[in-house]
Amino acid sequence: MTRINVPASKQYYVIVCNNVLNDAGLHLQQVLTPSCKIAIISDSHVWPLYGDKVQNSLELTGFQVVNYVFPAGETSKNATNYLEILNFLAQNQITRSDAIVALGGGVVGDIAGFSAATYLRGIAYVQIPTTLLAMVDSSIGGKTAIDLPVGKNLVGAFYQPDLVLCDPEVLTTLPHDIFTDGCAEVIKYGMLYDAALFDHLMNNGSAFDREKVIIRCIELKRDTVCADEFDTGLRQKLNLGHTIGHSIETLSNYMISHGQAVSTGMAIVTKAAAARNLCERAVLSDLLTVLDKFKLPTVTEYSDQQLFTCALSDKKRAGSSLNLIVPRAIGYCEIIPTPVDMLKSFIQDGL
Repeated sequence: MTRINVPASKQYYVIVCNNVLNDAGLHLQQVLTPSCKIAIISDSHVWPLYGDKVQNSLELTGFQVVNYVFPAGETSKNATNYLEILNFLAQNQITRSDAIVALGGGVVGDIAGFSAATYLRGIAYVQIPTTLLAMVDSSIGGKTAIDLPVGKNLVGAFYQPDLVLCDPEVLTTLPHDIFTDGCAEVIKYGMLYDAALFDHLMNNGSAFDREKVIIRCIELKRDTVCADEFDTGLRQKLNLGHTIGHSIETLSNYMISHGQAVSTGMAIVTKAAAARNLCERAVLSDLLTVLDKFKLPTVTEYSDQQLFTCALSDKKRAGSSLNLIVPRAIGYCEIIPTPVDMLKSFIQDGL
């Protein structure tokens, strides 16, 4: 078992351990009010696989448990479902001494976390991520959100969890495309911070050391969050590929997954960087090679105008400029403030 301390505004641990779901109740006893009521929020894919296991573990350790399960998919991360969750919490008399458990991938974690942040002005919550993407990225750092029709994650809050439980064993039940989605975020960490991690992925492909890589990505996310918890500076680097990626997701009405969109976004921004001599052509070549090895996409059917127009609604936009995260070398990227009126030409260079 590996325990990773996250000393943010609320200090908590990320526990990485095979079969940790069996002991979820014992771990939650350490951070929650004894015998409190817990609302498990999950989706229609994850609940049939792990819902009973987690609920039984919690009830065996004295917690009262209720559950709310919604249809799986990004389209459920909306205001209507958010309000239904809040009403469910109120109807089940969840109080300030009670808690939420997010059992699922990034969509579940985002909407459950936002519900925890806002219900009764904030109650405790625990993340139990069940996808690679959620384990290495979205479950850590306290970003919670729902989507609006015009863009992704436009309504949310910074709200740190009380505990994160990562069980690498659950990845064995992931569909291949969902696992590959998470690989895009893992590749992102190599591009941003760690050439050795990038090389490990290049050399091993999808046979990489899962537990070792998960732990390394969590450490990198932890360090970034603790340096800039509220996303005003260095934490923005984690958006590598995301500005264009979120546009692709939105334009496709989320038929294109987050990982696929981020993969394409990283490829486009690196193509533009190479075209503008901001990085060596070898950086682009290496990125395209590793993305191809994981069978992740690098091109999009959407035009520069479509991507540009959608990017104008990106939550990271500040007035007339938007920060782009641009690779300079494998393991090193820079934040480059880009005037909105120059963004379209940057996108054109990447297509």
